[in-house]
Amino acid sequence: MVEAPQTAEGWFVLHDFRTVDWDAWRDAPERRREAALAEGVDYLERYERVEDADDGDSAVFSILGHKADLLVMHLRPTLEGLDVAERQFERTAFAEFTDRTTSYVSVTEVSGYVSQAYFEEGEAADAGLQRYIEGKLKPSLPDDCYVSFYPMSKRRGETYNWYDLDFDERADLMAEHGDTGRKYGGKVQQIIASSVGFDDWEWGVTIFSEEATTLKDIIYEMRFDEGSALYGEFGAFYVGRRFPPADLPAFMAGNEVPVPAGASPHGAAGHAHGEGPHGEGSDQPDADEETDDVRDELRSLDIYGGQPHGEDVYALVLYSTADPEELADEVYGLRSNFEHYDSHVKTAVYSGADDERSAVVSIWTTQRAADTAAGFLADLPDVVERAGEEDGFGTMGMFYTVKPEHRAEFVEKFETVGGLLAEMEGHDETSLLANREDENDMFIASQWRSKEDAMAFFRSEAFSDTVDWGRDVLADRPRHVFVA
Repeated sequence: MVEAPQTAEGWFVLHDFRTVDWDAWRDAPERRREAALAEGVDYLERYERVEDADDGDSAVFSILGHKADLLVMHLRPTLEGLDVAERQFERTAFAEFTDRTTSYVSVTEVSGYVSQAYFEEGEAADAGLQRYIEGKLKPSLPDDCYVSFYPMSKRRGETYNWYDLDFDERADLMAEHGDTGRKYGGKVQQIIASSVGFDDWEWGVTIFSEEATTLKDIIYEMRFDEGSALYGEFGAFYVGRRFPPADLPAFMAGNEVPVPAGASPHGAAGHAHGEGPHGEGSDQPDADEETDDVRDELRSLDIYGGQPHGEDVYALVLYSTADPEELADEVYGLRSNFEHYDSHVKTAVYSGADDERSAVVSIWTTQRAADTAAGFLADLPDVVERAGEEDGFGTMGMFYTVKPEHRAEFVEKFETVGGLLAEMEGHDETSLLANREDENDMFIASQWRSKEDAMAFFRSEAFSDTVDWGRDVLADRPRHVFVA
């Protein structure tokens, strides 16, 4: 008897494809269109915030071509959650201007092809593997991305029948498929969801990328894998781009979405919620603009600040009070999975002399990859603070490689600088931490209450003197200076 692989299921998925009745929209009175936009934006924003459930994710996409205009995608822990989301949309005034062209129901899935150890060892399986699987079963939808969706099945023909192959042969073919996919690590995120018994095909595949042509490239290359070439059958393909719910008026006005930076988000139809993100005349600062200002000031002080959070990197910094050895074991398990992706720069645990609190630092070349990694890292034990989420400016981080013969001198110098920092206004805490795998790889994590307070340190004579002194004791310049 042919062995069926074990499977584990996660969140249920609904792809709801809609066309817009453009004739009805043009003929509708302005007041009715405004009311429809208001209800449409409200619905989409509430579901993106997942106000209806304990967990999940939702997003809206602009779809190209004749098959649909919009895709509303929901992931929820239960089928009942999808059922409510579907019917709540139909109750909006905006839905009156749409027709559903098709939909797709599935559930996220991993199988024994991915890792037999996960099923055989259960809770005893490697913590990093468990978190990797958890990310497959409970994925997040990337913010600024192109999407390609298609259903597929495995062939059951007279000559080629996937379900006639023994497990090892199927596993080898899936491994080849996985090797192709790993070439696109950091460039592509995918959600594989089973629709056996739920819809007309066996799986629904959703692929996301920051570059539209990358979607074509990965699907094209995978066509040459034997598992696809001989055994794959595919349905209709849909391609589009995610946009924020607030841009729905711009979409209906025929303008570009997501609305380009600096352009009016309202379009010809006007905006249902006022003239700015905080209301008309809002003068609230934009967080990204403030971070840009920080990098500009660092450059003016001859300090490389990188873009946007480091030397062309995105940095995550979390703090944990867990036992450092146990924390390191979990982090290194995660790192073994991270290292499959080209966008991964480093992930390490840094601890101080007292070991009371360790910093977990993970550095990536793309924001989407960093955001995905954050979902895994946030589940580490005894996380007490993620840099940038507490009140205030966050962490100004600097990495140094110290010449071994000068390490003790470097630590002593830091104690002197630390004493000066403690006297500075707006300073919360600065720690000197060492990589648990390389004591000469040092990380200085400095936390301040405001941008101005942090920049005052970099303008100080004490910092200037330290930089001059550091040229003799450091193996290289700071590899990454970032704001997180």
